[in-house]
Amino acid sequence: MAAITMYELPGCPYCAKVRSKLEELDLEYDVIEVPRSHDDRTEVEKVSGQTGVPVIIDEEHGVEGMHESDDIVDYLEETYA
Repeated sequence: MAAITMYELPGCPYCAKVRSKLEELDLEYDVIEVPRSHDDRTEVEKVSGQTGVPVIIDEEHGVEGMHESDDIVDYLEETYA
């Protein structure tokens, strides 16, 4: 199991942006696909307090439920680049 977990929705351009950065930095990560309906996204809501994606958890650095793709990309750059 990878230290980074990403919650995403297939076809989401913001998720693709984060996935691209993870791959660019050659980071191992697990993916959890969320349901299309925001009402059914209880798991991602528990970790982030909201139902939007992408969301990442980085256990190694104590990050739980970071959302907003630009913030995630900036975090990944600062932490792993």
